[in-house]
Amino acid sequence: MWWVYAILSAFFASLTAIFAKIGITGVNSNLATAIRSVIILLVAWGIVLARSEYKGIPALSRHNLIYLIVSGVATAFVDFLL
Repeated sequence: MWWVYAILSAFFASLTAIFAKIGITGVNSNLATAIRSVIILLVAWGIVLARSEYKGIPALSRHNLIYLIVSGVATAFVDFLL
């Protein structure tokens, strides 16, 4: 079953790149990335809140938080460099 998620992930990642390139003609790419990031933030937290998954926040260890922060920073740099 994992391969289905892998294929869907690759498919949606490609759509993201295609839509971003088509939709930001004449728009500063950093501004477009920042706007996309806000939309992602809202959708992700909407899902977390709708599924009551926010209750798991207190269970996060310092180790978890450090790696989530590092991953987020790396993702931000990759997003802004592309």
